[in-house]
Amino acid sequence: MKLSVIIPAHNEVECVRGTVERLYRTLTINSVPFEIVVINDHSTDGTAGVLEDMGRELPGVRWVDNTARPSGFGHALQCGLDVFEGDAVCIVMADASDDPEDVVKYYRKLEEGYECVFGSRFTRTSRVVDYPRHKLLLNRLANWFIRMLFRLDYSDTTNAFKCYRREVIKGVQPILSPHFNITVELPLKAQVRGYTHAVVPINWYNRATGVSKLKIKEMGSRYLFIVLYVWLEKKLSRGDYRRSSPALPIVEPAAATPRPRGVLQRRNR
Repeated sequence: MKLSVIIPAHNEVECVRGTVERLYRTLTINSVPFEIVVINDHSTDGTAGVLEDMGRELPGVRWVDNTARPSGFGHALQCGLDVFEGDAVCIVMADASDDPEDVVKYYRKLEEGYECVFGSRFTRTSRVVDYPRHKLLLNRLANWFIRMLFRLDYSDTTNAFKCYRREVIKGVQPILSPHFNITVELPLKAQVRGYTHAVVPINWYNRATGVSKLKIKEMGSRYLFIVLYVWLEKKLSRGDYRRSSPALPIVEPAAATPRPRGVLQRRNR
């Protein structure tokens, strides 16, 4: 099973190389077959040049310009979802806030047969470093609202860092969110439409360089729109979008011979 890691990047010249190199090193050491796809989302700094260099230096790393859609985290992520080639996809932030070791944890859960893997930053074994207090308060309120509305036993829906099998991405179409609200659209649709998921504790680190692209004042109504949209689907669609097959995790049988660790060569685009 090959894992595609998608990293949307808008003006991340200071962060993106370190993020990719740490991921590359961790996935290689842990024998995870992978590709890393970085989406250059209309960057105006030197991000494209850094990506060009890494594409030449690191087998299995490629980058794609988001030229078909406007700028926006959701647009960039959809660009990546259009071109990824693995059996599953993991969404990782360019600012190094996500722990590469947690990507490996996600992959192992997929090997157990789960179709989605969600991380939680708010468990006893999680480590959260330098989370801004005002954002933490808003995060907890938003996640409490989503939990109560959908009756979920999961407290970190708003976190972008999640993993999905290819069939899940196909099953949650059409994707509507052009901005960071895509981070709640994907997991909520996956659960409402009947895909299995596991939750694991993860770590989170505040960015050391660069500027956060999340504008809370601009995103409140967009988050609310997509949450209510999926809630209405759950309540009113009579299961029209829910898959009919049983949603049970199926453990994949072990291969007769060890699976090779393959990586994709960068393709010019």
